[in-house]
Order: sequence, then structure tokens, then C-alpha cells
Amino acid sequence: MAHRKKRGAKAKAAAAEGPRRPQPAAVAAPAEAAAAAEEEYLVLRPPNLRVAFAAMALFLAPFSYLAFAHYPLDADLRQSILICGAISLGGFFVVLRLIPVTARYLHRRSLFGKDINKKGLPTGEIDVPESLGIVVGIVYLVIAILFQQFNFAADSIWLVEYNAALVSVCFMILLGFIDDVLDIPWRVKLVLPGIAALPLLMAYAGGTSIIIPKPLASYVGVEVLELGGLYKVFMFLLAIFCTNSINIHAGLNGLEVGQTVVISAAVLVHNIMRIGSSKDLETQQAHAFSFYLVLPFLTTSLALLGFNWYPSSVFVGDTYTYFAGMTLAVVGILGHFSETLLFFFLPQVLNFLCSVPQVQKN
Repeated sequence: MAHRKKRGAKAKAAAAEGPRRPQPAAVAAPAEAAAAAEEEYLVLRPPNLRVAFAAMALFLAPFSYLAFAHYPLDADLRQSILICGAISLGGFFVVLRLIPVTARYLHRRSLFGKDINKKGLPTGEIDVPESLGIVVGIVYLVIAILFQQFNFAADSIWLVEYNAALVSVCFMILLGFIDDVLDIPWRVKLVLPGIAALPLLMAYAGGTSIIIPKPLASYVGVEVLELGGLYKVFMFLLAIFCTNSINIHAGLNGLEVGQTVVISAAVLVHNIMRIGSSKDLETQQAHAFSFYLVLPFLTTSLALLGFNWYPSSVFVGDTYTYFAGMTLAVVGILGHFSETLLFFFLPQVLNFLCSVPQVQKN
């Protein structure tokens, strides 16, 4: 895995030396010039827009076909999809613009690292800014808040859960950024997503049953399993699982963002298929609520993928992996398909189970 340094070598040396004494102007001037030169040195490679736009076309084409051609959706719903899509596309370009600016600030604060997968190569000696997931998280929250003005009335029954979802996502972005700065022990990381999910758990007022997938229904004996009060425990564990499953395989260029883009695209298609095939109004509203949250998440992540694609010019950090996992957990919970969401994470589970024997052997 590509290890990310939380502090640069110069920052560590400065901390070891202790407070510096005031320097004469003649000495300070060269130091300022060197700092300016170092700041000018950080010039990010242009994002791989070919990959970003190709992935956008590949993953959004099935959703667009199902929403506007295959299923006879309500006109108001299609209008909401267009509004959400337009704002999300704007977020894509905003992220592309903000990442280089934010990268310079993070580099100045010594939040960068070396890509150890390129050790021995010239690209392995380049300072790579870290924690750029903070850009995607902030832009996503702004988009989600702005979308409320177009889709939710002040007395909407969904508004409480929608805002609770945004609070949980915001809380997770904060905790992820703190982890990037302070390097929190893994035992603490394990429970952080559960803490961040508490606002959503307190505001949740939906059903407490889960639909057993058809391949497993014969073994369980029922198609719908009522959990009652245990459903909130299930949601608590789901938030921990989704967040850590994104974070656990981090390290390779484009892996964190790439797997997130694939999962979110699958969730998007699942939502529109459920809306088109269901006659129940509450089910349709729940899945519409879900893709209102996942569509801007997908587009902003695609912009980050352009910078994080091999050879990566930025690292996403735990800020993004925590944010991504919590967002997907929130989408599954509020869309009332949390049990189906686990199948979207099945490749991560199998990969983890296969890697455990290798880790123990080493």
C-alpha cells in the first residue's frame, strides 16, 4: 500500500529543533525566497479528464436510459432528477477547480506524503498532497443543501431525515480529517463511524424490517424479517462496515475512489429500477430520496478520480474513505435497501477474507 506521511520531513526537523530565534532581515529574506520557491514547485499534473468523462458516460448512461426512456416516471420526478443532475454536474467542475488550490494549502501545512509503490522512481520522490477528500466532502454538502430549496417543502416529512443524514456525513468528514492530521489508532477508527451515525439513528422513523435476498430466503425461512428495535443496531453496524470496507483496501492509486464510483453507480441504477418497477408510493419516495443523495456524490467523486488515477497527483486520505463509506451507508438506510447494499460491498468482503491468510503468514 502507498503509505501517506502525515508530516513532511522538514516539519519534523523543525519540531525537533524547537522554537526558532528571530533572524536578521538578510537571513530571513533567503528563507522567504526558498519558501516561495518551494510553494511554486508544487504544480499538480492535470487531471486525467479522459478517465473521468469516460467513467461518467459509462456509469450515468444506464441510469439516464432507465429514467428518461425505459420507465414512465412522473413528470415531477423527472424534473427533480434533472435539477439534481444539473447541480451535481456543476459540483463536478467546482471540484476540478478547487483541488489544485486546496492541494497547495495542504502542502504548505505539511499534509503530504510519498508514494512508496513508486519507490526508486522519480515519481516516488514527489510530494503528493493528502486529504483532498475534504474538497469533495464540502462541495457535496453544499450541493445537498442547495437541492433542498428545489425539492423539499418546509413541512416535508422527509426533511428531518435528510438533514440528519447530512449531519452524519458532515460529522464523518470532520472525524476523517482529524484522523489524517492526528493519525488516530485503528481501534478508535473502528467505532468512529458508529458515533457519526448517531444523528441518523435518532432521527430515523422508517420501517424496521429487512428483505431477505431471494438466494437466502429459503435458508432463513421468510422473505421479510422484522427486526424491531434491533434494526437500529443493524444500522449502527452497517455504518461501521461500509466505512471500514472502503478504507481497508486504500493504498493503490485510484482504488478508494474507483471502488466508490462503481458502488455508487450500482446504487443509482438500483434506485431507478426500484422506482420504475414498484407501485408503492412510499417505496418510490424512499428510493428517490436515496438517489438525490448518491447522484452528487458520484459526480464529485469522478472529479477526484481524475486526480487520483495512476499516477496519482493527490491522495484522498481517510477524509474521503470515511466520507464515502458513511454516505453509502446513509443512502442504503434512508432508501430502505440496506440489506441489498451489503451485496454491493461483497467484492470488498471477499478480497479482505482472501488477504487475511497472507497478512498472518507475513
